[in-house]
Amino acid sequence: MTSPVVRVMPETGFREIVALLAEYDITGVPVVDDDGRPLGIVSEADLLLTLAAQEDQGSLMPPPGAARPGPDGSVTAADLMSGPVICITPSTSVVAAARLMGRHGVKRLPVLDVDGRVFGMVSRGDLLRVFLREDRVIRREIVEEVLGRVEGVSPALVGVEVDQGRVVLSGTVPEPHLVPIVLNLCRSVDGVVSVTDRLSADTFGGLGPEDDSPGGADGAGSGGSSGSGGGTEGPGGGTGERGADGRAGGARNGSARGSDAPAPVR
Repeated sequence: MTSPVVRVMPETGFREIVALLAEYDITGVPVVDDDGRPLGIVSEADLLLTLAAQEDQGSLMPPPGAARPGPDGSVTAADLMSGPVICITPSTSVVAAARLMGRHGVKRLPVLDVDGRVFGMVSRGDLLRVFLREDRVIRREIVEEVLGRVEGVSPALVGVEVDQGRVVLSGTVPEPHLVPIVLNLCRSVDGVVSVTDRLSADTFGGLGPEDDSPGGADGAGSGGSSGSGGGTEGPGGGTGERGADGRAGGARNGSARGSDAPAPVR
């Protein structure tokens, strides 16, 4: 937002408003009451209506409606202003502000303090300036603030590339439902133009499928915790101990999985 903001009172005259717009290079001013609370907005478009309403003998177009002068012939901010005023607070996101502008067809939004007084102004140009944020700043915010806020997600396992505001995410997250959460949070970062999803969910919690399959280091072969290949009378004919020592029994049977061959006749 721009602050402090140029404001006018309801009785401020037409020419004074024009002078303020020219002096501060702005396109509109809020009209406030004695307590600084908003009553309306006077924009260049409102001022141009008065100019367009002037007599023009060479024009075939009818004059538009314009503010009617007061008894003394003056035109004031109260005559020119548009309302009701769409306002925001300092905590309003730039996305929400942009949506308000689009929904209500306005070009600027007064920013109110906790007492409802105007102390800033946000224009369309102010909102667009967020897209001028440097890529490295955007990346740092995503890595340090966004990814760190999602429980279970390790920033070290997620690759973040930013080019001209376009974000590419790669790497892994622990659960599939976390992918849309991460994407939406990244899209909400100021200056992000788009987010490309190349994330995958590591449903094995860091272990590959082969690490948890039968016959692995802790598989259900002869060396499993139940000692299926090395029981007291295991299928391999061994005499290995059951349970924790089943793996050793399986080894004496000549195979990590145990053998299904008939035991030799003694």
